[in-house]
Amino acid sequence: MLITGKVALAQSTDLEKEIRELSIHKWQWMADRDADKLEGLFHDKAKFVHMGGTWGKDREVEIIRGGFIHYKKADVHEVMVEVLNDNTVILWNQITLLAVVGSNEVTNPFMVTEVYVKEDNTWKLADLTFSKTMTRE
Repeated sequence: MLITGKVALAQSTDLEKEIRELSIHKWQWMADRDADKLEGLFHDKAKFVHMGGTWGKDREVEIIRGGFIHYKKADVHEVMVEVLNDNTVILWNQITLLAVVGSNEVTNPFMVTEVYVKEDNTWKLADLTFSKTMTRE
């Protein structure tokens, strides 16, 4: 199973629940390296900010499809959602990510920012930013 940890959905709006569930599916698709589903989720003008650089949708899909980065397991510790309006939602995940980058398996704590926009009645991921956090003792 890709997602571990407790993610409370109590007292969330339907829209917040929908985005939380979409984010969980995204992590699973990343673990499964399901580039086709991710390509459908990612906005055409999406940006992806990693420790090693920033790039757009085509490069991110290519990286996942080619196996250069394999988001193997996201241990989600906390999820926060902010609905800006009916067409824009920001989600933050505090995670520990086990990934394979190149040929190296690495584990890093991140705060991940996801920005979703609604286009043609479909939610698209417009931004995915990984911010490495300090580990807690």
